[in-house]
This record gives sequence, structure tokens and C-alpha cells, in this order.
Amino acid sequence: MDSKQLFANIPILTIEGKLPLAIPHITMDSRTIQDGSLFVCIKGYTVDGHNFAEQAVTKGAAVILAEKPLAIEGATVVTVSDTTRALGILAVRFYGYPSKKLNMIGVTGTNGKTSVAGMLHAMLMELGEKSALTGTIGFNLNGELHPSANTTSDVLTTHEMISRANGEGCSHMTMEVSSHGLVLGRLSGVEFDTAVFTNLTHDHLDFHGTMEEYGHAKSLLFSQLGQNLTENKRAILNADDEWSEKFAAMTPFPVYTYGMSGNAMFNAKEVQLEKEGTSFVLYCPQGSYPVSMKLLGNFNVSNALAAIAALVAEEYPIQDVITALEAIPPVEGRMQKAQIDAPISVFIDYAHTPDAIEKAIAAVEDFKTGRVIFLVGTGGNRDKTKRPIMAEKASVADYVILTTDDPRYEQYDSILTDLSAGMLHDRFACIGDREQAVRHAIQQAEPGDIIILAGKGHEDYQIIENTKYPHSDKEIAENEARKKFGS
Repeated sequence: MDSKQLFANIPILTIEGKLPLAIPHITMDSRTIQDGSLFVCIKGYTVDGHNFAEQAVTKGAAVILAEKPLAIEGATVVTVSDTTRALGILAVRFYGYPSKKLNMIGVTGTNGKTSVAGMLHAMLMELGEKSALTGTIGFNLNGELHPSANTTSDVLTTHEMISRANGEGCSHMTMEVSSHGLVLGRLSGVEFDTAVFTNLTHDHLDFHGTMEEYGHAKSLLFSQLGQNLTENKRAILNADDEWSEKFAAMTPFPVYTYGMSGNAMFNAKEVQLEKEGTSFVLYCPQGSYPVSMKLLGNFNVSNALAAIAALVAEEYPIQDVITALEAIPPVEGRMQKAQIDAPISVFIDYAHTPDAIEKAIAAVEDFKTGRVIFLVGTGGNRDKTKRPIMAEKASVADYVILTTDDPRYEQYDSILTDLSAGMLHDRFACIGDREQAVRHAIQQAEPGDIIILAGKGHEDYQIIENTKYPHSDKEIAENEARKKFGS
């Protein structure tokens, strides 16, 4: 791209050297340098990109963007006051404002982001659209899954993915939008057409500090819809969550509400929870409609309402939207039933907040015939305040196994002590090694029992110190069940 156009109107402090006529590539990772690259030095929590500037030049970088003067030969050094902010502008320009060429849907909230985003992506494909999805599970481009590092990727990767989706002919791209991503500028330059809010509950206070700051971070998605009312944009808000009123005030665009309460525009009544799916009657401005879906639990009824509202707000016919919902399978790792030929039921779920744990257990209460065995873990070196609350919510289960998710650098005993402080009965075990904890859950089960393995969901790894080791709750449970029940 032309260098003058790329750097136009960016407040530059100094330039040491001469800018090349064109920039063929931008990166913030010195391992991906190409000949002539612009390397952007970003100060992260653990790594400072300024320390890799010389290495970037050695590999072929022609321009270094930094926040301080660097004595480097062989490349032009451009300094600005904030490389993160500058990178957002550079990224959207370099990729040609790709989000303007797609219908962009952003989904934010504490719980349900992955489910709602996954539903929307799957339903759009059922409706005959080409669709892309990015979030916790990865980057799904027209049904082909590619890995991604974070729920909300860095700003360069974000615009590169949107550009790829546009190049593949997608009409829509749905993005899980994390509070971290909003605050850290990972969504700079992304033009959303639809903003969806699921709920706000206790999480990430180690990063945000207070619920007020956490809520403010989520509200940025709605304020960033902008003020240009010649554009066709919309907000989809959960009427059952009090934060929705605050988010509605952040945008001038039309607001569509959904929820389990009667005052929502899209609401559900006569909910029937079953072992293989859920049915309800949808009430909305278009009328009332019976719905039968393959997803489990009241919380997934709420998620389904969010997806329905978002698509109807885009003027897809209501009956077509319902038909698409009824056709899609459960989202991977979200109350997903493991295929086990045994007299027990095992569900894999991502629940890692107090609210999500409560809803996961409630999802199976209506059809349980034996005990509910609930395995709950939490990550090391993260928000400790929610740990006893998580265990308290898990205490509703008949038997609880306290374990870890990604222990990182924290000792098992530290995590388990915090969790066990919230238990309301003594029918629980503390097993720090997650693989052993999953095996214990299966070993304890008797015919008719329901096991919920919460915290990891679709993830196929566990982080110990700073290394990812292979780990799958689903595979471990299936193998252990075969041993126990001979299936």
C-alpha cells in the first residue's frame, strides 16, 4: 500500500530515515516478517515489541513503528505516542476497510457469546448465506475451522480475517466481542451493523477491577455503532438483564429486546426442557410460533431468542429463521452431550462463571433420574474472588468435584482452597489434576446419573505454567466410561 496514504493524518513525532513508496506487509510479530514489512512495536503484558525491533530489521523489515527513538540501522524508524492506537488505523487502511463490505454482527456479554455467535453463523448458513465466525472456538470460514489465539483477536488479525471473509464471498461475519478486546483496541476500525448483548455477571474483575468498569467495557460495542442514522444498524438487548437499559442509552439506533419476560419484543413461553432438546412457543411482533430445537436448557432458549431477534431485525422471514434454528446442532462444548454407550449422561460445558454454573445445573434438573455430578474448575493466576461463589453455585449438584482449568503458575492447593471455601455441603472431592478429576467423575457415576464437566468446553488443551498440554474432557470421559461400563 502507498506509504503516504497509510500514514496520512497519524500524529507522527519523529521519522528517522525515509519512508519507502509502498508498504507490502504489516506485522506486530517479528516471527512473521516479510521483505519490506512494517513492524509495529507493541508493549504487551509480558513482551515488549521494542525489544524485537533489531531482529525484525535483520529479517527484512523496512519500517519500524515505535513509541520511543530506537538506534537501528537499515530501516526507517517512525515514532508515535501510542503504537496500539496507530496500529488500529494502519490495519483498517491496509486491508481496505473490509468490515464496510460485510454485514458485521458483534456479540458481547459474560455468558452465551459463543453460543449466540455460533447459532447465528450456523443459522445464516442454513438460510443459504456464506458466513464467517470468529471467537473462542476459532475462525470459521464457510464451515472450515481455523485456530485463533483469543476470543477477540489482535486488530491486525481481525481485519485480515474480515478481509478473507469478504474475499470468500461471505455476506456476514459474526464476532464474539470480549471486554478485553474492546478496551485494548482489538476492534478499532470494525464497523458493526448489529450489536448483541447476552448478559453481564461476575467475571474478569482481575482485569477490570469493578463491575462498573466491566459494564463500561461492554458498553463500548454499542457506543461504537456510531451516530450516522443514514446507516441501517441495530442493537439486540436482553430485557432480563438490567444492564440493557444502560446499553440502550449508548446508541441512537433501533433497539430490539428479547428475554424470558413478557415485556420483551421476542419472548418464550411454555418452555419444555428435555434430554435431547428444548421446545417453546415464541411470541414476537410477527405472531406466535412453536419452536423445537436441539439445544438444552433455559439459558439456550434465551440465546436462541437473541439469534432470532438479530436475524428478524435484518428482515429475514420469521418462519425461515425458526426453521434454520431447528436444524442446527448444539454449539461445540456448550452443554454438548458426549456420545457414550453407557447408562449415564455426560455433558461437556464451558461454564466458568457463577451464573453459567447455576444455569448448567438447572438445564438438566427437569429430566434427571439419578444424581447430578458436577465437575467445576477455575484458572490459576486469575480472578480469585469468583472462586468460592462458583463452588457455592455448584453445591446445588448432588456430588461436586473441585479441580482446575488452566492452573498456569498457581499451585493446585491454592486454587482448591479458594473453591472449597464456598461449598455448602460435604459431598465433594478436591482433585487438582484435571484428568484425574474427570476420571473420578466417571468412576463415581451410577446408572441414571448425569455428569456435567464444566470449564473447558471445546478446548483440547490445558495451560500449565506457560505451556499448552493436550487435554480433552470429552475424550477422557468417553475412555473412562468404556472401561467402567464395558461399552
